[in-house]
Amino acid sequence: MSPAKSKGGKAAARKKSAAKPAKTARKAKTGSSASKPRVLVKEKIAESGIDLLRKEFSVDVKLDMDQERLLKEIHNYNAIVIRSSTKMTKEIIEAADQLKVIGRAGIGVDNVDIKAATKKGIIVANAPQSNIVAAAEHTIGLLLAQSRNIPQAHGSLKAGKWERSSFGGVELADKVLGVIGFGRIGVLVAQRARGLKMKVVAFDPYVSAARFQELGVDGVDKIEDLYKVADFITVHLPRSPETMGFVDEAAFRKMKKGVRVINCARGGIIKEEALVKALKSGKVAGAAIDVFEKEPPVGNPLLDFDSVVVTPHLGASTIEAQDRAGTIIAEQVAAALNSQFVSNAVNIAPVSPEEMNVVRPFLPLCEKLGRLITEIADGPLESFDITYQGALADYNTKLLTVAFFKGALEGRVEDTVNYVNAEGIAEERGIKVTESKRRQAVDFTNLITVVSADKRGELTVGGTSIGPKHRPRFVKIYRHDIDIEPSQYMAFFRYDDVPGMIGRVGTMLGDRGINIANMNVGRKKREGKAVMSVTLDKPIPPEVLDEIRSQPGFDDVTFITFA
Repeated sequence: MSPAKSKGGKAAARKKSAAKPAKTARKAKTGSSASKPRVLVKEKIAESGIDLLRKEFSVDVKLDMDQERLLKEIHNYNAIVIRSSTKMTKEIIEAADQLKVIGRAGIGVDNVDIKAATKKGIIVANAPQSNIVAAAEHTIGLLLAQSRNIPQAHGSLKAGKWERSSFGGVELADKVLGVIGFGRIGVLVAQRARGLKMKVVAFDPYVSAARFQELGVDGVDKIEDLYKVADFITVHLPRSPETMGFVDEAAFRKMKKGVRVINCARGGIIKEEALVKALKSGKVAGAAIDVFEKEPPVGNPLLDFDSVVVTPHLGASTIEAQDRAGTIIAEQVAAALNSQFVSNAVNIAPVSPEEMNVVRPFLPLCEKLGRLITEIADGPLESFDITYQGALADYNTKLLTVAFFKGALEGRVEDTVNYVNAEGIAEERGIKVTESKRRQAVDFTNLITVVSADKRGELTVGGTSIGPKHRPRFVKIYRHDIDIEPSQYMAFFRYDDVPGMIGRVGTMLGDRGINIANMNVGRKKREGKAVMSVTLDKPIPPEVLDEIRSQPGFDDVTFITFA
């Protein structure tokens, strides 16, 4: 990776582009330099979401656009918002020369070629929390409907019949509900079921025993242990090759006789052929199905059973969920177009909600550390050693390393760099990273240190966060300890540790009307060197930087504009 500058006292131009390289690179991707990023809203979303996007971007709402027309016009857009009908195929994605983000207003992304999008560095984001309440409530509704035969009794009475004895049901209180998949929806279902005085048993190999205990749920290590005890079973798994057909004939054989099952998640997780056999044999007393292997389920044998309650994929169909999906995806698209972290991106390294709460405040810091070390380097940097110390050491820090690469590469490569492709771009350029973790961090609760080497030897930058708002701080640079909060305009000076050096810098900046907002100095007396870090109210012109560099005793001067 080549830095944006070379060292030496003569390079006036070497800092000229250092102020805003990332913004220059992004501008080239949006067509005309005067135009706003363009967003195509291809399917209906809440007006609140469209209004949010229009505050910053040029928005076209084209709900009647077919696939052929989309293929012809997609190259004009920087973002697209879809629901489930639009197919973002490999062909369309390859034609999307300027596309930065695909926003799916909903949970499933089966209609997007994620592999093709990731290869092009296009973020694919969804709105996974938009319908969790709706889906959980629909699950409980189906649970009650089938246990008390509510739809069947309703249909009978509407037909003019009075058949009270035909629709006797079962109570939910004191029954065991088995929850397969204990993500956001599974948790909400469990909480509501406990409110109905049910006992809840759950299976999810990615949930800790402590989490189950915290929610008053019995977690099991083996799915067979759930099948043995559950009176009702509901599935809340994502759609994947591993989960399709998860509940099959073998699973039904292990269940209690008279069990009742619910699928309000994804069609095909419960194998329909196996469910039909179990219903015919009496092993399953009833079922409630909202999603099917093939939709609409024309000719599906499940529709022939009086003991099966069905709805036409209504899990997310509430006014609140639809509005929420539009607003959430608009926020995600805006974040992507503004080069901010996209929390709901499905093609970024997955991080659990608990881990995300810990690592999220350090993402901007890691980006800044990546930018900082490449700016102060003399020559290309080929490898980095990143050390995470303190409480961070207990968590998955992969996303933090990706954030570091984003900061290090942005504005230095031809491609648009984001959380999707930063790691891949680094690998393509032969840049290597080694991560290490230490539970103890002297002087700090958490500390992130990056070590590399340029032509002059070892380079070190480090940072932490301070206070409940996690304000970032730079605490190491050039192997020196410092303590300064990052700002939009910053300058770093490395010089001989002799009297008068700080005054010279202050005088030269003051003579040009450049105010120093904050300053910090790090010293190494044995080496006779010092580092001064300053934050400024406005940029330092290149000619002023050159004048400072020309002063005796200055080894290096670096000016950086942080976005």
